[in-house]
This record gives sequence, C-alpha cells and structure tokens, in this order.
Amino acid sequence: MKTIRYKSRGESVHILEQLLVNLGYKVYVSNYFGKDTHRAILDFQAKNSLVIDGIVGMKTWSKIIAKDQQLTAFNDKLLSEKDLKEFATKYQLELAVVKAVNEVESSGKGFLVYGRPKILFEGHVFWRQLEKKGINPNEYKTNFNKDVLYKKWTKIHYKGGTGEYDRLEKAAGMSDKKEFHQAAYEAASWGSFQIMGYHYKTLGYLSIDHFVSKMYEHEKKHLEAFGKFLEKNNLIDKLKKKQWEIFARAYNGAGYAANKYDIKLEKAYQKYRRL
Repeated sequence: MKTIRYKSRGESVHILEQLLVNLGYKVYVSNYFGKDTHRAILDFQAKNSLVIDGIVGMKTWSKIIAKDQQLTAFNDKLLSEKDLKEFATKYQLELAVVKAVNEVESSGKGFLVYGRPKILFEGHVFWRQLEKKGINPNEYKTNFNKDVLYKKWTKIHYKGGTGEYDRLEKAAGMSDKKEFHQAAYEAASWGSFQIMGYHYKTLGYLSIDHFVSKMYEHEKKHLEAFGKFLEKNNLIDKLKKKQWEIFARAYNGAGYAANKYDIKLEKAYQKYRRL
C-alpha cells in the first residue's frame, strides 16, 4: 500500500476507510481522505504506540491490517444460532432460556476484542483458594496488592474488560510459587457464562490451565462448560421450570438478589420467547 494522508485520493484511501470501519471508527467510505479519516488515524496512532502524524505509511498500514486480522479471528470464535439450538436440544431447554442466561451472564459475548475470554477476577476467592493450598494470605497482604487479595467480597476493585487481566496477572505474580498462579486463575470467572475457574476439576478438566486453554478456543467451549456446570449442580430442571430465583441463587451466589439476576433473567427470557 502506498503512503497516504489528509486530502489523498484513490483506491488505497477506500481500502483504508473500510478497514477503519471494521475497527469501529465512524468514517465515510469513499476515495477521499477527509477530516473524519484524519481524526480516526490520529486516534488509532495514539492508541497503538505509533508516531501521531496522521500519515498512513508502512508502520500504520501494518498495524491497521494486523488489527483487522485479529478482529476477524476474534469473530470466528463466536457462538452461532445453530450452536445455541443444538445445546437447547441436548438439554431439552427452551432456546429462549439459553439465550436469556447467555445475555444476563455476559451481555451476550464471551470474548474481549482480539480473542481473550471475558473474565472477572475475585480477590476474596483468591484468598480462599490460597488457604485451600495451605498458604496463609495474611502473610502476603500489602497495600500494593490489596486490590487483588482480600478476605471478603467487594466490587470496589473491579476494573472490567482488559483491566481484569491486569488484576489476574498481578495476583498470579505475587509469588514464584505455582500455587499462586493456580489460585489466581481459579479465582476468575471465565467466558460467556462466567464459570469460576475453581470448578475445573468437578467439570472434568485435567487442570486449571487445561480449563483456561479451552476458554481461549471458542464460545462453544464456554457453552460446553456451562452445560457441565448445569449437570453437576442439578440446575437443568430449574431452568426447564423457569425457577429464576432458585437458579440465580445457585448460579450467582448470595448476591443474586442485590444484582437482580432473577429479574434480569425473567425479563430476557420474555424478550427472547417473543422473537
């Protein structure tokens, strides 16, 4: 691709603007490099450690194309309508029920952009998992790591999105002991249905790393883990009967009522059953 910039014209501009649209920028796709495209390039360069000059040369072209390819790979990991229908048939559940749980637990997606599964790190679970491995968390608690290691549940340290990976890696790196890595990954909920890592053994995975590797593969693997979780915890019947409160209490824990999970599930179910 040739180097282009503000006021450039031609096929290269058209290709650039289409790639920018794919990446979420609101630019008018044409053969003219206008002010909207210029602003988008400045923003892209700023967010991707490039020289912020508005010029689309070799480095900027390479980064934009790489990001577009990553996004394409990410989109190949998403559940299809067919996947959900097959799951509903396998467990004899209404499709609307499956879609409702998927929406409420993950806002309808299991991956962050560019392929990492959605997670939520729980510092109080990290504390508990360390104790189970014979480690006293009090000996490692400092002001520096108080956002990832605490005894009681709180949501004040949640960052969301990629910020949860920062917290996960911070917890895993608190010690060279393998138990810290294991406990940290067990203390995160993973994927579309936010299955806690510490369930890996009861769900039939060989190790926490095996479970996590499956979460990276595809949302179908998230769905498989969800099915295993339902079976192991006798929750399929609760979903069949639309017993949202009982299901939410078992699935989300004591905080289900404060977060209105049962109400959200019912509302989402009614929406999907009308489609």
